[in-house]
Amino acid sequence: MDKYSGQKRAAQYFYPPVDPFSQQIMQTGDGHQIYVEQCGNPDGVPVVVLHGGPGGGCSPVMRRYFDPNKYRVILFDQRGCGRSRPLASTKNNTTWHLLSDIEMIRERLSIDRWIVFGGSWGATLSLIYAQAHPGRTSHIVLRGVFLMTKRELNWFYGGGAGQFWPDSWKRFIEKIPTSEHDDLIGAYHRRLFCGDLRIEMQFGRVWSSWENALASIYSNGNGVEASSEYSRTFARLENHYFINNGFLEFDGQILSQMDRISHIPGFIVQGRYDMICPPKSAWDISKAWPQCDLRLIRNAGHAMSEPGITSELVKIMDQICED
Repeated sequence: MDKYSGQKRAAQYFYPPVDPFSQQIMQTGDGHQIYVEQCGNPDGVPVVVLHGGPGGGCSPVMRRYFDPNKYRVILFDQRGCGRSRPLASTKNNTTWHLLSDIEMIRERLSIDRWIVFGGSWGATLSLIYAQAHPGRTSHIVLRGVFLMTKRELNWFYGGGAGQFWPDSWKRFIEKIPTSEHDDLIGAYHRRLFCGDLRIEMQFGRVWSSWENALASIYSNGNGVEASSEYSRTFARLENHYFINNGFLEFDGQILSQMDRISHIPGFIVQGRYDMICPPKSAWDISKAWPQCDLRLIRNAGHAMSEPGITSELVKIMDQICED
């Protein structure tokens, strides 16, 4: 889960724009080509940025949370999205494939340990990666925590968030027959993977617009509609992961395995009024993580670019490199 909103208001807190010093395509060996870029200081503290979605892709603004003189920032587009290819492909595309890609990138860039930085689905992936590879993770910095639980999916796709945004919710469900409303993820899956590009794009736009409409606390409920191709890609990949419960072994897996990373310093920046990923998940994780510093941001929603969230993330990254 993740979309952009409110970037102009947050601009004052970012570091200046920076161009990558390295861009490359890495072959996974099973049909995917992964776009990887590096920016900042080649000799700096390494940090890997895990974007949201699944399917959101990286953007240039994600480079700007880090002091370019102190950090070596690694960004990549996860399988099937952004500049990675094949676009919108769900073949060989699971959480465990993504973990393998992260390790591939780390090894090919000759990095021993790094900071893991992720928001929304990127927070999910950060926690799963760190639990699988704690020895490769020096710090964890999260925003808008999502634990890939049935409770969270039911909240967002089962009508919970719709009670706060009934107008936007109506647009999300009105093209789906009432008989299918008991499983909207499944209903959208049938349309996003029907093989008719026109229908896939139509429902991709609606799926993506529902999430985008609720991303920012400043939203009027309409959101910004992305291109049909982007919306289809985002919706297909996100739906693919959600209908498979993130490919986790059991519901509540991430929270149950927090003992694996209890020694790793971590930070969570969480919007108090996050409608997409409500604060309970961040709260639950922080209580199971002795080294966690939870920062609840008042007057903030889900978007990574909201001023309060941006400001706190930049402060945290400055703090880590000064310690």
